[in-house]
Amino acid sequence: MNAKKYVYFFGDGRAEGSARMKDLLGSKGANLAEMVNIGIPVPPGFTISTEACIHYYANDGGYPDGLEVEIDENLARTEGLTKKRFGDAKNPLLLSVRSGAAISMPGMMDTVLNIGLTDESVAGIAMGTGNDRFAYDSYRRFVQMFGNVVLGMEHSDFEQILEEKKQSRGVTMDTELDSEDLKELVSRYKELIEKETGRAFPEDPKEQLRMTINAVFESWNTDRAITYRALNNIPQDLGTGVNVQMMVFGNMGPDSGTGVCFTRDPATGENMFYGEYLMNAQGEDVVAGLRTPETLDQLEVEMPEIYGELAAIRKKLEKHYRDVQDMEFTIESGTLYMLQTRTGKRTAQAAVKTAVDMVAEGLIDKETAILRVDPDQLDQLLHPMIDPKATVDVLVKGLAASPGAAVGKVVFSSHHAMELAERGEKAILVRLETSPDDVGGMAASQGILTARGGMTSHAAIVGRGMGKCCVVGCNELDVDGEAKRFTVGDTVVNEGDYITLDGTKGDVILGVTDLVEPEMTGDFGTLMDWASRAKRLGVRTNADTPHDSEVARNFGAEGIGLCRTEHMFFGEERLPIVQQMILACDEASRRVALDKLMPMQKEDFKGIFEVMKDLPVTIRLLDPPLHEFLPKTEEDVIEAASRMDMKVDELKSIIQNLHEVNPMLGHRGCRLGITYPEIYEMQVQAIFEAACELA
Repeated sequence: MNAKKYVYFFGDGRAEGSARMKDLLGSKGANLAEMVNIGIPVPPGFTISTEACIHYYANDGGYPDGLEVEIDENLARTEGLTKKRFGDAKNPLLLSVRSGAAISMPGMMDTVLNIGLTDESVAGIAMGTGNDRFAYDSYRRFVQMFGNVVLGMEHSDFEQILEEKKQSRGVTMDTELDSEDLKELVSRYKELIEKETGRAFPEDPKEQLRMTINAVFESWNTDRAITYRALNNIPQDLGTGVNVQMMVFGNMGPDSGTGVCFTRDPATGENMFYGEYLMNAQGEDVVAGLRTPETLDQLEVEMPEIYGELAAIRKKLEKHYRDVQDMEFTIESGTLYMLQTRTGKRTAQAAVKTAVDMVAEGLIDKETAILRVDPDQLDQLLHPMIDPKATVDVLVKGLAASPGAAVGKVVFSSHHAMELAERGEKAILVRLETSPDDVGGMAASQGILTARGGMTSHAAIVGRGMGKCCVVGCNELDVDGEAKRFTVGDTVVNEGDYITLDGTKGDVILGVTDLVEPEMTGDFGTLMDWASRAKRLGVRTNADTPHDSEVARNFGAEGIGLCRTEHMFFGEERLPIVQQMILACDEASRRVALDKLMPMQKEDFKGIFEVMKDLPVTIRLLDPPLHEFLPKTEEDVIEAASRMDMKVDELKSIIQNLHEVNPMLGHRGCRLGITYPEIYEMQVQAIFEAACELA
C-alpha cells in the first residue's frame, strides 16, 4: 500500500499540483504550481499540504509518518535544479517559507525569508556574489524575521536596534548602512535572541527549516488569523499549506528589486496595470510600508525589458484565470521571477466595474459577473460619500487606498477603536502603519489612516477587503501613539478629535463633514439589472419612513415587507402624546391623545404610499412593549410627571408595572389591540384615509 503523499514539487516547467488543488495545497501552493505549468518563471520548490497541518494540530504538533522523508527528498530535488546545496559553506541554497490557506488571507499568517543563512554560509554568499553588503543585509533580515515569527519576539525590539544604528551613523534609510554596520546588527540581534529566549540562534539549517515550518503551521491559529477568518466567514478547520522555495533576492543591488501588482486597479476597477515596487529590497519592505515604493510607470522607465515581461505575464494570467490577479514578483540581477498570483481583493466599486467590463471584453458571461460580486460588497456601495456641496478643510493628502468616506473620532490603538464601537461611537484608526494584529480594530473603525505605506501595504489591502475607507502614505503625518496625537505642520489633532477621510481622493479633513448617500447608476445599475433578470426570488424592504421607502425602491425593492408603525411614534413631537395615550386612566382620555396622533399617522402612510405607488406595503400595527415609550431617567420622569399633572411616585409605579422582562410574550400585538381596540381603530383609519386621498 502506497504511503500518503504530503509534499508536492514544482519547478523546471513541471508541477505535481495545479490550480484545482487549492483545498490540498492552499491557494498559494496551487497557484505556484499552475504558474509553473503554464510556463511562467517561478523559483523551484515544494508545497507541504494542508492535510499535514491538520494532522499537526490533531497530534499535538506531531508530523504524519513519512513527512520528514518527503521534505528531504523534495529539498534534494530543489538542490538538483538550482545546483546549490542547503547549508553548504561555499554555494548555499537559501529558502523562503510561506503560508498559504485554501482561501487567501493576506498578511494574516507568517513568512520567513533567507532560511539557511549561518555564520558559515553567509561568507559563501558574500564570496559567490562579491557583495558583502547584500550577504549581511540578507542575514540580518533573516535573524530578525526568525526571532519575530519563529521565536515569538517583538518586531519592535529589533527595529529599535536598527533605528539606533541608523541614528549613530546619521542616516535615515536601511540602504545607507554598509556591510560592517549590518554585521554588527546581526551580532546584536543574536545577543537579543539569546537574552530573551535563553537559547542561541540556531546555526543548523535543517533545524532552522523545521522550526520555521512549525511556526507557519502555528500561525494558522494566531489571534489575528482567527479574527480574520471570523470576519470573513472562513472555516476555522482548513489548515494552511507551507510553501518552501528557492530564495530569489530583490536586495542584491541596483538591478534587483521586488514588487506587488494587480492586473487592474483594485480600488476603482479601471483596466490598467497597477502596482508598486522597490529597488534593492525584499518583499516585506513593500507590504510593511517602511519605505514608500515607486509605481509601475517608473519601472517601465527604469527597466523597460523587465516591465515588458511583467506586462505580458499580467495579460497571460488574467486571461488564464479570467479574473483580476494580485501578483508578487522579484527581480534578481535583471531576471524576473513570479512569487505569487491570487485572485485580487478589491473594493466593492472595483468588483462591480471589473465584473461589468469583463463581460464586455468577452472574458466572462453575465451570470459569472453577478456571482463575482459578493453580496456584502453591494452593501459597501450603499455607504456614504462626501457631499459635493460641503466646504471642507483638507489638512493633508495621502494615497487613496480604499474609496468612500468616513467620519469619526481619532484613536491610536485597535483596542480603543473596538471600545468605541462597543459604545456605539465611530472611530478613525490612525497608525504609523498597520500590522496584522490591528485587524480587529480596523474592522471596528469607520476608516483607517496611516502615515506610511503604499497602495499595496497591509492597511490598503485589508482595508479594501473590509470595504473600509482608507488613506495611506500620508508622509506629512507625524504620529505619536504614546502621546495620543498626530501633527501636520503646526496643526495638532488629539485622540477624540473628529476627522473625516475621503478614501476616493486621499484627503484627510479636519472635523465632521456632511456625507451623502450613493445612487444605483452606471456599472452598479447594469449589474443589478442583470441580477434582476436572472433572479427567481422577489425582495421587499423593511421601511417605516418615506425616505427609507424611496431609497429601497431606488435599489430595486418590490414593495415593503414590513412597515413597523411603532417607529413612527418616537419623534420628539409625538412621544409626549404617545405617553399621554399610554398613561390615560380611561378610554375617553386615551381617545383624546389618539385624535392628536391620527393626522400625523395618516401623513406617515401617505408619504410611504406615495413613494411605493403600485407596490405592496405590509403594515404591522402598533406592537411594542409599552414601557419603551415611557421615561427612563429620573430627570425625564420628573419632567413627564409635571407635564401630565401626576405625582412622580405614581408615574414610577405605572412604569414599573408596564415593564416587561420578556416582551416577546408580553402585552403587545393582538393582546394590546384587544385591551385597547381604539389604538388600532385610529391606525386603521389613518391607513384607509391615506390610501383614499391618494387614489
